[in-house]
Amino acid sequence: MSGKPTLAIIGGTGALGSGLARRWAAAGYDVVIGSRTADKAEAMARTIDAASGGTAVRGATNAAAAEAGGVIMLAVPWASHAAILDEIKPHVAGKIVIDATVPLVPPKVARVQLPAETSAAVAAQTRLGAAARVVAAFHNVAANKLQTDAPIDCDVLVFADAAEDRAIVIALAEAAGLYGVHAGPLANAVAAEALTSVLIGINRHYKVPGAGIRITGLGKS
Repeated sequence: MSGKPTLAIIGGTGALGSGLARRWAAAGYDVVIGSRTADKAEAMARTIDAASGGTAVRGATNAAAAEAGGVIMLAVPWASHAAILDEIKPHVAGKIVIDATVPLVPPKVARVQLPAETSAAVAAQTRLGAAARVVAAFHNVAANKLQTDAPIDCDVLVFADAAEDRAIVIALAEAAGLYGVHAGPLANAVAAEALTSVLIGINRHYKVPGAGIRITGLGKS
């Protein structure tokens, strides 16, 4: 679409990635679903298009999707994080890579267990190198809520070392029907990653499908 980057969603066949894909496609973005196999990605693209009545979503392998995308969204499990970063690394130079990965370590996913690099986002920046513009966001949004058209009562904390990169991702959060918040440098992403485990525990204790967060005092409507 004119004036809008093509969005590549690596791990786009999962609940988080496909939920963001359907919302961004509805907002007028061209979306490329990435998966380990093109067939699986193409099937999900057809499903999203059928639900939205559009043709703005297509499928590809992870590498091909990363190559096609102007902005890359990473929505993958922690166990696959390093391998998929290596797979897309040749295609990310100069591009924003939004990383929503949380370092969950089964079976105790409600316990905070951070990696040696302090966070998945910092690990991603280290692995991809300085040519990639890693932004961390979308950690604390319940994936099942993205699968609906209903408003979502949740803010998105956005972390990046460059304020202009945070602003781009905040605009994408708003396009998905969420409120994005400037939350400081990439090093701060550790807070949102850790909070995800806390929210999992809250969901279990209170028997709710997706607790989220709201930042008060910003004067937002």
